[in-house]
Amino acid sequence: MSPPHVLSSSSFATMRTVPGHLQLIIGPMFSGKSTELIRRMRRFHHAKLQCLVIKYKNDTRYSDEKLSTHDKLLFEAKPVERLAEARAHVANADVIGIDEGQFFPDLVEFCLEAADAGKVVIVAALDGTFERKPFGSVCELIPAAEQVIKLNAVCTKCGHDAAFTRRIVADTSVE
Repeated sequence: MSPPHVLSSSSFATMRTVPGHLQLIIGPMFSGKSTELIRRMRRFHHAKLQCLVIKYKNDTRYSDEKLSTHDKLLFEAKPVERLAEARAHVANADVIGIDEGQFFPDLVEFCLEAADAGKVVIVAALDGTFERKPFGSVCELIPAAEQVIKLNAVCTKCGHDAAFTRRIVADTSVE
């Protein structure tokens, strides 16, 4: 039996005839990544596909149990610390949305396995830290993604596009 943090192929038991694929929505903080993820998930939901949204358990800004945007848009979500914790829910899903992907240590393995099993996987994540370094394993997914959307925020100082996050507090942690 596999350790609890390793996904088995049976986790993705329901194979679809439509090939799975991976979409990435990346950019700095306040660029609308979660809003875009919710928009895409709502489209699939309206198309009568089974949707599963997974959120990072420690992201409790506006809701413990739902994906929430800065504008207070809400979408049902499964809060987990590792994506493998959601494997019991994956088999029934056609589309899997992952918010705050940069925080999941098993992101690459989970996404590739799910897409290979015929799932549509959409990941919203920061692509870089405030130091402009790659954040987590998000950038490792770029070569495997069928679509990569890079969003910009708006600089609060000058009003121009902001392609990266600027640290505005003394704390240097990235979570």
